[in-house]
Amino acid sequence: MYVKIGKMFKAEKEGAIMLNAFVLIVFMVVIGALIGGVTNTLAIKMLFRPYKAYYIGRFKVPFTPGLIPKRRKELAEQLGNMVVDHLITPESLQKKIMNEEFQRDVTQWLKEETEPVFNSEKTVNEWLELLQIPVSSEVLNQWLKDWIEEKVSRAKLEYSAKRIEEALPEKWQEKIEAAIPQLVDLIAGRAESYFTSPEGKAKVKVMIDDFLKERGTLGNFLGMFLGNTSVADKVQPEIVKFIKHEGTQEILHNLLRKEWAKLKLMKIEDVIDKLPEEDMMSQLHISLIKIVNIDGHLSKSLSHWLSPHQHSFTETLLPKWVGKGTILLANKIPNLMTKLHLQKIVQEQVESFSVARLEELVLGISRREFKMITYLGALLGGVIGLIQSIFVMVFT
Repeated sequence: MYVKIGKMFKAEKEGAIMLNAFVLIVFMVVIGALIGGVTNTLAIKMLFRPYKAYYIGRFKVPFTPGLIPKRRKELAEQLGNMVVDHLITPESLQKKIMNEEFQRDVTQWLKEETEPVFNSEKTVNEWLELLQIPVSSEVLNQWLKDWIEEKVSRAKLEYSAKRIEEALPEKWQEKIEAAIPQLVDLIAGRAESYFTSPEGKAKVKVMIDDFLKERGTLGNFLGMFLGNTSVADKVQPEIVKFIKHEGTQEILHNLLRKEWAKLKLMKIEDVIDKLPEEDMMSQLHISLIKIVNIDGHLSKSLSHWLSPHQHSFTETLLPKWVGKGTILLANKIPNLMTKLHLQKIVQEQVESFSVARLEELVLGISRREFKMITYLGALLGGVIGLIQSIFVMVFT
């Protein structure tokens, strides 16, 4: 009986020891896990918090502010260096710009953006007004007038002291001299046509009447004796024969050559002085305005001018321009990035962020990883607690 009681006490004692060992292990594992998890969570929080330094009197509380607020300037500088040196480098941008797919995308984007312009029903005047370009038909006509006056003034200043033969190119002089025989034929032909026409006949009759009247009684007597109509009919064919005669044409030819020779020796300023310059300039300006028709062109829709060239522009010119533009841009990127000071821009932007926003940005990206760090700390704390509990049981 005593043996049975002893065995019962021994079994109860062993059970109590096993229970105490289990409780100790669980307790130390839980405590270790809590310490590990809380420690890691506190370490993560201390990266950002507190946002500012706290003081007790003149003494600053340790670990205030947090690591990132304390090192924000250095962090901003390092981020700027990292972006420029490793993320957005001239080489990476050049590679992206020279990529064929990028060029195709740019070309397609430009096609889509320019299509409304090519098909626009707005007039050129409306587009000029929309783009706030100070150009109108009045402005262009005035510019045309000023341009003509400037060109004429320069020409007068440059050529006025010269003779015509010095100012005119030799080819022009040769063409004028070669045109004299044609001019003679033209004058003779026009004169013949005139005097053979009813109007010419009437003019000859009037001239004969005037001639006879100037001769007084003798003229009246001849008129009554011959008859005006018969005299006109007889004189007219003789005038035509005179015009068609080779001698007459030779006289006219020599006369034109002499006049042309005299004209070549004249100074341009002498010729200009004999001309109504103001009237000529006014007529020249009016004629050019009518020929150019600036107001009519500006009143037409933009599609009228551009749509015929849309296909050649989008399919031929635009891809070439994009290719050349990307090459030029790629060559200018290193200097452009230097001028932009990207490193300083990134640094200033990061420095301008509030610490709360920095915390939100970092946690928004790495919240899952920070949770895993917390769990890992709890796991390691629990493992350490398990090992400690085993050591306690073995060595006690």
